[in-house]
Amino acid sequence: MTITVFGAGAIGGITGAALARAGHDVLLVDKAEDHVAAINTGGLTIEGRDGAYSVRVRAITPDTLGPGLDLVLLAVKSQDTPAALQVLVPRLAEPGAIVSMQNGLNEELIAAAVGERRTVGCLVNWAADWTAPGRILHGGEGALVLGELDGRRSARVDALAKLLEVVAPTRVSDNILGYTWAKHVYGALLVATAVVDAHVYEVVERSPEVQGMLIALVMESVAVAEAAGIRLEPFDEYDPADYRAAARGDVAARERAMTVIASHYRAHTKTKTGIWRDLAVRRRKTEVGALLGATVTKATRLGLAMPLTERLIAMIADLEAGRRVMTWDNVDELVRHR
Repeated sequence: MTITVFGAGAIGGITGAALARAGHDVLLVDKAEDHVAAINTGGLTIEGRDGAYSVRVRAITPDTLGPGLDLVLLAVKSQDTPAALQVLVPRLAEPGAIVSMQNGLNEELIAAAVGERRTVGCLVNWAADWTAPGRILHGGEGALVLGELDGRRSARVDALAKLLEVVAPTRVSDNILGYTWAKHVYGALLVATAVVDAHVYEVVERSPEVQGMLIALVMESVAVAEAAGIRLEPFDEYDPADYRAAARGDVAARERAMTVIASHYRAHTKTKTGIWRDLAVRRRKTEVGALLGATVTKATRLGLAMPLTERLIAMIADLEAGRRVMTWDNVDELVRHR
């Protein structure tokens, strides 16, 4: 079986390289022609704290992708999901499946396009960055969780978990949406750390006021998840119980939540977010509008307000357009807007 990795950037690149290195038949698909050319010429190189390795693997652009796809690991940015599905839907085999190895709530979009039966939910929390054509940085370890959207245990997901063990330790959950939503709500905090040119741990340790703002930001998204009937799951550096307690005024819970994040990022090679990299290094539009925008849309339908999240979305848009620069003043503005 050919494993098609659609989106060969940070997450997709590391996933595809690990699978190819283990001897699987992997096809990388990416719209960046220079990246595809570099992979086909010299292989895909993965750099990490313990050194680097290169692996030979096939790479193509989406326009040359053929039909009959059995397994697709989708790893494009959230805003690119609709375009990716336009390519994938007519090419996916009837018994095939798409695994969303993405940030956000893309399982909903995928299931709407190909059906729940052909959609697998996934939480990816290990860190990675695209650094140059043909080169990816593995920034640190993290959770990898799979599950059927309806919560049932299936032979398909068990087989996928075994397959992905060569990428990272993989678990199967009967509440995968509780994991993907948990990363989604926690992701709002990480977006806020990208409005200043600083390490994630510097932002979360900045002051009690900044910590309070970050807690409030996450809790706006938590309220939406809970109103949608989602039972959030803890993973790695995020435990929803600490945020709920902190929002009620529990200082120890707030400090614990922030300390865990700081420790997590201090242990990583990657100490700033992909959002920061898109803004400061790659100078391109981020996926914030698609990610947090989806939460705001859901909140509106549920009759909930998200003023702090909306302020953050607007701030990121200003940074993307060059109307403002990364500075601690942006963080202070969010604190005042709380």
